[in-house]
Amino acid sequence: MKGMIYLEKRFVYADNSATTRVSENALKAALPYFTQNYGNPSSIYSLGMDAAKAVLAARQQVANALGAAKVNEVYFTSGGSEADNWAIRGAAEIGAKKGKKHIITTVFEHHAVLHTCEYLEKQGFEVTYLPVDDKGLITAEQVENAIREDTCLVTIMFANNEIGTILPIPEIGKVCKAHNVLFHTDAVQAVGHIDINVKDMNIDMLSLSGHKIHAPKGIGALYCRTGVNLPNLIYGGAQERNKRAGTENVPSIVALGTAITDAVTDIEEKNAKISQMRDKLIERILKIPQTRLNGDAERRLAGNVNISVRGIEGESLLLTLDLKGIAASSGSACTSGSLDPSHVLLAIGLPHEVAHGSLRLSISEENTDEDVDYILEVLPEIVKKLRKMSPLWERICRTEGIHDYTLD
Repeated sequence: MKGMIYLEKRFVYADNSATTRVSENALKAALPYFTQNYGNPSSIYSLGMDAAKAVLAARQQVANALGAAKVNEVYFTSGGSEADNWAIRGAAEIGAKKGKKHIITTVFEHHAVLHTCEYLEKQGFEVTYLPVDDKGLITAEQVENAIREDTCLVTIMFANNEIGTILPIPEIGKVCKAHNVLFHTDAVQAVGHIDINVKDMNIDMLSLSGHKIHAPKGIGALYCRTGVNLPNLIYGGAQERNKRAGTENVPSIVALGTAITDAVTDIEEKNAKISQMRDKLIERILKIPQTRLNGDAERRLAGNVNISVRGIEGESLLLTLDLKGIAASSGSACTSGSLDPSHVLLAIGLPHEVAHGSLRLSISEENTDEDVDYILEVLPEIVKKLRKMSPLWERICRTEGIHDYTLD
């Protein structure tokens, strides 16, 4: 109506571990392959050959970003979950032919890894699930002690998607190479945020996903070292060197090449900026009574903040933050319809009631100091408000003799 003033709602995106905004560079690179250079890369005429050249160029960009020796060590996939499945099931098939049916992983992997391992257990494989400590860490010694004569694969994530802990991948790779065991890492959260060199780190296979590094959803890649002859994933065509049939998603592949090149440029400088914002968030949020940091304080992704807030449910916290224009995530699997808290938080030893009240804020180079200040402005009051309404918080204060600051 005339004379009325509408105030734009403030919005802070702090869920970059879930997905990222497609960058302007990636979008610009992809657009011509929708409407101009739209040829099928398998076609022999110029329009098709141009698309094939673009796919090859993007494959080289991914190889360069990972320190891969050869461009044909990169296979494009629909994302990290597909790459995980292909690597693990493929390595299992290779191992089974040699009479080796033992796999080593950790208890807090992404479900793309855990559910694939569970499937293989039903097929007669034995899986060792290594426990993690209260910071989400394992040691190379744990891996070495678990390796057996019939071990065909070690699959351990590079960095945890929920609590941000960075695993000792170079040390684990060295152990696996010494024992001649294939080593796969789910690096979906690490690529573009940590300097990675698959040769130096003795990584045989690595999974990544484009939408975590400002490329579109639905595109990813699997690095597979020369000499590891993975079986076909999809039959029916010659794409991806006869191993994954189906016409290539050229626009998204081109976008991924651009995005990963941008992501690995000046990682140290970007991390310095991001970690400064992260540390400010952690320091100030931990001043809220009865909160704790989840994950290792030092070996941590630059953009990850995971805090448990006692006495409230994660779902309530997320919904209230959303009303204030802040997008974040929780340690409880509310979107899956499950009432169970995160398996990651349980794996590091949190009780169910504490794990249910966890908050993950994941920031990127696109976030600002003003974003951080706004989160810190509204979060303490939200927690106080929710605790006033929480029977759980009331019980905690009463049974543990804690001063109920919400009544002040």
